[in-house]
Amino acid sequence: MADMRLAVVGAAGRMGQALIRAIDAVDGAVLAAAVERDGADALGRDAGELAGIGQAGVAVTDDPAAAFAVADGVLDFTAPAVSVNFAGLAADANIAHVIGTTGLTPEHEDEIRAAAARTPIVKSGNMSLGVNLLSVLVRQAARALDAADWDIEVVEMHHKHKVDAPSGTAYLLGEAAAEGRGIDLADNSVRVRDGQTGPRPQGTIGFATLRGGSVVGEHSVMLAGEGEVVELTHRALDRSIFARGAVKAALWARGRDPGLYSMLDVLGIS
Repeated sequence: MADMRLAVVGAAGRMGQALIRAIDAVDGAVLAAAVERDGADALGRDAGELAGIGQAGVAVTDDPAAAFAVADGVLDFTAPAVSVNFAGLAADANIAHVIGTTGLTPEHEDEIRAAAARTPIVKSGNMSLGVNLLSVLVRQAARALDAADWDIEVVEMHHKHKVDAPSGTAYLLGEAAAEGRGIDLADNSVRVRDGQTGPRPQGTIGFATLRGGSVVGEHSVMLAGEGEVVELTHRALDRSIFARGAVKAALWARGRDPGLYSMLDVLGIS
């Protein structure tokens, strides 16, 4: 089978550049197009040179429809409303769409789900193998340790430039814990504590968000019981792990039936 032709949107950003480098490093994938917003400084530049890998023969464009027309898949770590738009364009072009964008609202999720009825979409709050394995362990631990005796807290830290909180990965881990407990996360999560909050409600899942420096991503799920604490932790040392996972997801999605998939599907773990 010929190499999978991939388009990278948000090509000039840190993740966009990491995605371009990952495509260059992974067998079976080739960079077909690179997209940036209208008026971006990177427009017209060679995407490979932008990412530090030398000339790739692909100029950065602000025309996503034209970019998707020459691609088999698109890698997307942009912004919620932008990803929704790209989902529709990817479905129109009948190409796979890999979404690592976080901060999506329920309305965004609904629109992406509608696009997935027409094309395969792999969406995850985190594309790394380690985090997705962690989510499975969190679900199992939450199921095994009774809510009456064990409290769950999700603690995450990212660099100071991150704009959404809690992170998509924190939500992914919170959802895994809620699934293990058989509860709805939206109705049983605590995201802010300030002032006289009173005792911790039994069975809730707490979130703590830290921001600072250049931290790529650190996530811990703490299960606290009487006299003991179980802590499950993942630390991302380089954002290339997310880029490699996204390329792996695109290769997996090629030729799949339309549908909304997760990294657990890609990795074959549950």
